[in-house]
Amino acid sequence: MKFIVTFAVANIIKNFQTMANKELSYKESYARLEEIEALIESNSLDVDDLSEKLKEASVLLKICKEKLFKVNEETKKILEEI
Repeated sequence: MKFIVTFAVANIIKNFQTMANKELSYKESYARLEEIEALIESNSLDVDDLSEKLKEASVLLKICKEKLFKVNEETKKILEEI
C-alpha cells in the first residue's frame, strides 16, 4: 500500500513539474480549469482524485494570474508611453 501511495504522489509531482516547465497559454490553462470545474460539479470524483484535481487547479490558477498580471503591467506601460 505504501508503494502505491508513494507512486501516486510521485506522479502528481511529475505532472505539476511538467505543467510548470511547459509554457501553457492562458487559453489552455483556463480551458483545463473549466474541465476540472465540470468534473468537480459532476460529483464523480473520489476524495483522492478531488485532491489531485484541486492541486492541479491551484497550479493553473497561478499560471492564469501571472499571465493576467503581466498583460496588465504591459498595458500600463504602453498607456504611459502615449
